Amino acid sequence: MKLFRKILFPIVPIYYLVTWLRNKLYDLGIKKSVSYDFPVICVGNLSVGGTGKTPMIEYLIHLLKDEYKVATLSRGYKRKTKGFQLADKNANAASIGDEPFQFFSKFKNDILVAVDSDRRNGIQNLQQNNPDVILLDDAYQHRKVKAGFNVLLTTYANPYFKDIVLPTGNLREPRIGVKRADVIVVTKCPKVLSENEKNDIIKHINPNENQHVFFSSIVYSDCLFSVEKTKMIEEFESFTLVTGIANPKLLVGFLEAKHLNFEHLNFKDHHEFSEQDIDELNKKQLIVTTEKDFMRLKQYDSLKDKLFYLPITVKIDDEPKINKLIKDFVKR
Repeated sequence: MKLFRKILFPIVPIYYLVTWLRNKLYDLGIKKSVSYDFPVICVGNLSVGGTGKTPMIEYLIHLLKDEYKVATLSRGYKRKTKGFQLADKNANAASIGDEPFQFFSKFKNDILVAVDSDRRNGIQNLQQNNPDVILLDDAYQHRKVKAGFNVLLTTYANPYFKDIVLPTGNLREPRIGVKRADVIVVTKCPKVLSENEKNDIIKHINPNENQHVFFSSIVYSDCLFSVEKTKMIEEFESFTLVTGIANPKLLVGFLEAKHLNFEHLNFKDHHEFSEQDIDELNKKQLIVTTEKDFMRLKQYDSLKDKLFYLPITVKIDDEPKINKLIKDFVKR
């Protein structure tokens, strides 16, 4: 695949020009963006792949849900339904997608969870439920909607400023797109990151005066959860790790650092588990997976007693500052 993407390098300038021109038309007002008179926060990235959008959305939910009526709006990738869907008691990963179903499962009594590939239509439908703030998941390139506040994520290991556009690189649009962000979060950082290294990254980002750069890391829970049980990680002497996420390296490294004995079944991001996959998993004695994958796998009764997930949270280097920026925007 890497060789194939290199072969496609001659297409890179064409992709760059098309995406740059599209953004320019929106910037000049030739193509119309719709803005709103209530708070809309967009969380997204410039690149394809996992930058940590889901835990960032959950961070914002935790921050805002006690003071405001919060709604999330996602595309609902790989769901089996069409159009606008508002999650209810019948919702599952097939009807709204695994990540929105994760939001709904964790916060269903506190927030509204909706999906719609047409973000304008989704916002219009959500307005009927009078949310105080809408969180747009993975909508940075959806220029038809003009969010009031943009949070852009880029990973420490693969920052956007060291990448190029598709198809050879991983960027969905040219690097200049970072200038639309209000907040830039460098995600999945090491637990210890020196000030010199932070300053070097900020120098590469070269933020405008109105932009703020933060650094975040992933914090893994000490406990594993099933539908009915909770256990400490150390209780698991041997297990099968099942992942269907964009980049499982950090998770694998975390488990290896604990000197745990496990095999790793690594599927592609948002993998749709087939009957054959489930038959193979039924042969395993104990399965550990990500929270996102758990949303798709927990429907299988045969896995109920052996399937556990490891939750993650986000730790941001200057939480008081980013929290104030977010809350000040919502209060306007």
